[in-house]
Amino acid sequence: MAVSGRKTTDFQGSISKGSSEDFDHRCEPCLAIGQQIEAHGFCVDCQEYLCKNCFAYHQRIKATKHHHLVNKDNMDKHAVIKKESDECTEKCQVHKKEVIKFFCPKHEALGCNDCIVLNHRACDIDYIPEKCAGIGDSTEFRELLKELDQQVNETDNIIKQASSREKELDSCYDKLLKEITMFRKEINDRLDQLQKQIWTEADKKKSTDKQAVRKVLETCTTISSDIKQLQSRLQDYKASQQNGQLYITMKQAKSKLKSDEIKETDRSLEKTNMQYTFEQNQDLTNMLSRQNVFGKLTLSSSLVTSKGRKPINKLTRKENINVKTKSDWTKCWITGYVVLSSNKLVAADFYSIKLKVVDIKNKAIIEETTLSSNPWDIAVVPQDHIAVTMPEKKEILIMTTTGKLSTVRKFPVKGYCRGIAYHEEHLYIVSSYPKCVYVTDTQGNVQNTIKLDDKIFVKPYYLLLSKDLRHIFISDWGSHSVFGITLQGDISAEYKNKDFISPEGMMMLDDGSLLVCCSVGNGSIYRISGDLKQCHTMIDNLSYHYSMCYNRDAHEVYVGCISDQMIVLSSK
Repeated sequence: MAVSGRKTTDFQGSISKGSSEDFDHRCEPCLAIGQQIEAHGFCVDCQEYLCKNCFAYHQRIKATKHHHLVNKDNMDKHAVIKKESDECTEKCQVHKKEVIKFFCPKHEALGCNDCIVLNHRACDIDYIPEKCAGIGDSTEFRELLKELDQQVNETDNIIKQASSREKELDSCYDKLLKEITMFRKEINDRLDQLQKQIWTEADKKKSTDKQAVRKVLETCTTISSDIKQLQSRLQDYKASQQNGQLYITMKQAKSKLKSDEIKETDRSLEKTNMQYTFEQNQDLTNMLSRQNVFGKLTLSSSLVTSKGRKPINKLTRKENINVKTKSDWTKCWITGYVVLSSNKLVAADFYSIKLKVVDIKNKAIIEETTLSSNPWDIAVVPQDHIAVTMPEKKEILIMTTTGKLSTVRKFPVKGYCRGIAYHEEHLYIVSSYPKCVYVTDTQGNVQNTIKLDDKIFVKPYYLLLSKDLRHIFISDWGSHSVFGITLQGDISAEYKNKDFISPEGMMMLDDGSLLVCCSVGNGSIYRISGDLKQCHTMIDNLSYHYSMCYNRDAHEVYVGCISDQMIVLSSK
């Protein structure tokens, strides 16, 4: 067993500011991030040496402003001498009575003496008491702290996403139950209406027939009474030998017998002999016997996420798909896209005043819907709906994508609405005139209006929500900038560059960075970091491209242009 020995390098003696100058004490917060800065003060409570900046910052923040701070001349009086210990005390999990004293770099395994003898006899082993000297000041320690911080941040982000998803699922479930209940009520109301119609018809038939029967009864009762009177008179006239009256009465009786009154009443009665029966509608009976006749549970693409997605590092041209149809009378201008499934997307054709459903797999338009005005942008809304901005009409369409595209409802907005995004039952709509962002619910009720500075924004066209949902990114075509604003309307960041001309459509990537179309200049798509500080070109030489959407399953980006062709870019 080969165990490496202690190295004699004086680690502390190697630390300096980058020159021959050495310090008695270094700022410990700065040292944690790899900076060698001389200490100019000391915090008694934290037992940490501080540089001038950290000393001043320590006095400002709420958590430490009441700590006992001393200057450079007095700091050694209050510092507690920290003794480094090379002693190992943690017990081995396998050999409970033994202490861990060794580390195998080959197998990345900690172990006691028994572990090494049994499992790592042929390995080069580190003896921890000899290797641990000065480990707290090492680059490895600092890098480990950074990685742990990064892991904590990533975990916190996932916790936020999970909490947001939990609320979204609860909201989705509540909405689902509400929609099912409403649909059932609509069915019940319609069936009640149809049932009432049949009842009314039956009541009318019953009333008509009963009137006919009553008339027959009255007529027959009168005829029977008249005949009985004739019979009585005939008997009386015969008994009294009043032959003259008998003759007259006999003729009256014969005339009565020739009358059709009885036959007419019989015919009237026959008309009421129809039975009251209910014949079920066979189509409805057959429909109710089918599976899923009431409806079915479907997953909305906006709530389904995939794990393990590879980041987009490059874009390459793959192919074009023709989006012009026979009924189009002008060139296409696709200003908005959304992916509905791995094989289907919806495009907003501003020039043709249409929404077009594209079959990506078969590279064909499978449906087109002509609208009353030019559409601009689209957002996916839960329950297989989409929201479409109609700038000229100053309204938003809510449309279903189940079956044929059709409008479920629409609501007005006060501004010239452009880009749109959806999150947790709210729509975020950017308006060019007036310059603002409207936050509404899906019924059109305005929850908030975020005003944009007229002196800074010129023509805001599209918007995205940041990953942490604390900022809104807006592409401003007129000022050649992408802005980040808070939910209160304050500008938090801006990206601007002389080659970055006329930004249009944007797309959020999984890491929080943005893809941005710039339709003028080099015809480029840029990738900008989430803090809007860094930018690099993903692809160029595109012509008048305005909108984008991302198909994560197919690793493809679809680009809409002032053209009859949709550009397909591969992100693999």
